Amino acid sequence: MSQCEESSVRRMNNFLYIFLDEGGNFDFSPNGTKYFTITSVSAIRPFNFNPPIDSLRHDFIESGIGLEYFHASEDRQIVRDEVFKIITSNLKGFSIDSVIVEKAKVQPVKRGLADFYLYTMGNLLKHLIENKNLNEYCGIIIITDSLPVNKLRKSVEKAIQTSVSHILKLIQKQYYIFHHDSKSSGGLQIADYCNWAIYRKWDRLDNRSYDLISDAIRTEKDIMKDENECYY
Repeated sequence: MSQCEESSVRRMNNFLYIFLDEGGNFDFSPNGTKYFTITSVSAIRPFNFNPPIDSLRHDFIESGIGLEYFHASEDRQIVRDEVFKIITSNLKGFSIDSVIVEKAKVQPVKRGLADFYLYTMGNLLKHLIENKNLNEYCGIIIITDSLPVNKLRKSVEKAIQTSVSHILKLIQKQYYIFHHDSKSSGGLQIADYCNWAIYRKWDRLDNRSYDLISDAIRTEKDIMKDENECYY
């Protein structure tokens, strides 16, 4: 057993976890969302947000609100307020990175699912990983929400693998990619809330939730900023 493996068995907290969530849709027309965002929440175990998130869910269940899990766009404001309280009290336990795409500026030839994911998610992960000291970790675990459409799953996997494999191979780091239902993961639910806050800032100029998480935002990149042409 290698030193890294022994360390992993002893402490189980030296893998970098990257939880991913996205906002917006794939309708590239005036009827679609203006922006598409992908946001990551990076953390190592133990995840300090897991116990209070689980406790809060049961608090709501005991008050008659039968929540299976937290999902920002669907939750009532009273629920969102309490989730953001947990997030703000645990900001030092994770970091947030996000890319924003103004969809009208995306060239038509780059709107295919595979190409679009390769560009957007690839941009996020490449920037995130290259700015992390990976010597601190035995490896990386990337978790996205479950992807019900097989075509979409393959596009996401290709984007992630293309983005990170060459970097991790150079430094001999292992990585795993999983697609889990967000109901099973406090990290995915936190990523959903953080992405929702960032999306609201860009799409609706609503900074209320964004301001609550801003101290943990490490990067927030408008990757179409230098593009001047709009295609619709």
